[in-house]
Amino acid sequence: MTERTAQMTAGPTPAPAGGGGRSALILMAALVVGLVLGILVAGSGDGIKEPLVQTAGLIGGLWLDALRMTVIPLIVALLVVGVVGGADAARAGGLAAKAVAWFVGFYIFSAIFGAVMTPAILSVWPLPEVAAQALQAGLAGVDQSATAAAVPTVADFFKTIIPPNPIAAAANDQILPLVFFTAVFAFALARVDPARRGSVLGFFEGVADAMLRVIGWVLALAPIGVLALAFAVGAGAGGSALGAVVHYVVVISILGIILTVLGFAIAIAVAGFAPGRFFRAITPPSVVALSTRSSLASLPAMLQAAADLRIRQRDADVVLPLAVALFRATGPAMNIGVALYVAHWLGVDISWTGYIAGIAVAAMASLGAVSLPGQISFVTSIAPISIALGVPIEPLALLLALETIPDTFRTLGNVVLDVAVTGAVSEHEHEHDVLADGG
Repeated sequence: MTERTAQMTAGPTPAPAGGGGRSALILMAALVVGLVLGILVAGSGDGIKEPLVQTAGLIGGLWLDALRMTVIPLIVALLVVGVVGGADAARAGGLAAKAVAWFVGFYIFSAIFGAVMTPAILSVWPLPEVAAQALQAGLAGVDQSATAAAVPTVADFFKTIIPPNPIAAAANDQILPLVFFTAVFAFALARVDPARRGSVLGFFEGVADAMLRVIGWVLALAPIGVLALAFAVGAGAGGSALGAVVHYVVVISILGIILTVLGFAIAIAVAGFAPGRFFRAITPPSVVALSTRSSLASLPAMLQAAADLRIRQRDADVVLPLAVALFRATGPAMNIGVALYVAHWLGVDISWTGYIAGIAVAAMASLGAVSLPGQISFVTSIAPISIALGVPIEPLALLLALETIPDTFRTLGNVVLDVAVTGAVSEHEHEHDVLADGG
């Protein structure tokens, strides 16, 4: 997920281990090799298979625990830094405030869209039952009780949103109340005098930097962990595992494609661009996005597209860099889509309170998704959503290796929506100026 490597605002420094093309290929190779070896071992006797599966499960489990230990402190630190940065940007001027309002509003829509569309797609094209059962057998050692216990009952849902003890909420993996408290704290911190909030913000940036460094070390061992976990799944699921891989990639990519089409609709219906003109202007940045999987790398081409669309230069110079820094339009939908796919995969039933919690976390956690290498952002963005939904996070370690193709559609959708929203914000700003001049 190279898409999330942009760092346009002050914030934590990305860890050196990252989501480059070479790293993605190594991870994918580890996944394929692990699955193939597991499939080959699946037909052997238990005297050979069981010791190998137990050893692989132990290695993969230790690696996953090391990855999981960074999630809570990292998501808290990144959310504080992201919210404060967004609030500062909104106060910088009316245009920036409107842009941030668009970003937040679209985050909420994107999360709801993913929560509704993913089950709809899976109802039309479900994972074949044989493959689902085989994969469940391959992950038979996954303990679902810990994450399922994190979802409140209907009676307790609303009163648990506000945590009486945020530290206890973090310790018990109660993600929604923890994220709620963190967001409230961050908005309050953003209103503190800059001279006094600097040390507090610096603390959270330091925590994020340290956790990114730790997770970078853990991800350096990702090929070993993914290979071990894939071997265990292949040994339990057999050849069905390979078909499930293709099914997952297609389902998650569809979410990004639909949001990209929605970006065109916003550009035409809200920003008022002619369809052909917008298509011609957005083609160069789209090509860059598809080839690099990076919004940051696409920014120069997006600025040129804005000029071709006759968006005022001063508007584009403010909104587009802000969008690259803060706006991950496809993130909430595709992140909650991954978590819901895992639920479908493992046969986990999600309550309506779980859906609400997952949507809220998907929308709010996206504010902290800036400045992250791709592999790190996959875990830190989706693990909190999975916990809020009551879905085990162990399968994420395998899906991490498959993110290259969905991430291409993430980036394409983000670039199209960045330019479309810039046009929409600029159009409304222009109308305001015309009315003001006429008055």
